[in-house]
Amino acid sequence: MSDLDTVLDYVEQSCLARGKKLTPKRKLVLQTLLHANQALSAYELLDYCQQHFEQHIPVMTIYRILDFLECEHFVHKLKVSNQYIVCSHILSENEHGVAQFFICTKCNKINEKIIDPLMMQGLQSNAQQEGFTVIDPQIEINGVCDKCIK
Repeated sequence: MSDLDTVLDYVEQSCLARGKKLTPKRKLVLQTLLHANQALSAYELLDYCQQHFEQHIPVMTIYRILDFLECEHFVHKLKVSNQYIVCSHILSENEHGVAQFFICTKCNKINEKIIDPLMMQGLQSNAQQEGFTVIDPQIEINGVCDKCIK
């Protein structure tokens, strides 16, 4: 069984355990993100599905599927670029925590790391001092990866 099959099987079983269903179209969108191995917008997903899997899914359906996958914590939406990426902790049974993404502006490599809970408390405290309530604490940090900097 390939890594891709392992992930798809895990997601399918997780959905069933939660009383949800990984429909063929949902599975195709997740498979596409896994296969692409990079962040994609809904329209890029549409093109990728057509080019690599010869499948057409209407873009509004893709958005609904992405919402489902995001709500189930299988993918993340990168807010700045409006792209989606498979959660790097997709096979983890543990509570996910708050994600931070390190995004290379040269090669578009993205690494996901969970924010230290103490750091998150500090960020929330700073927000409260400024009169804000943190609703979506995801952090996206742009930089250059070690490979590109060389």
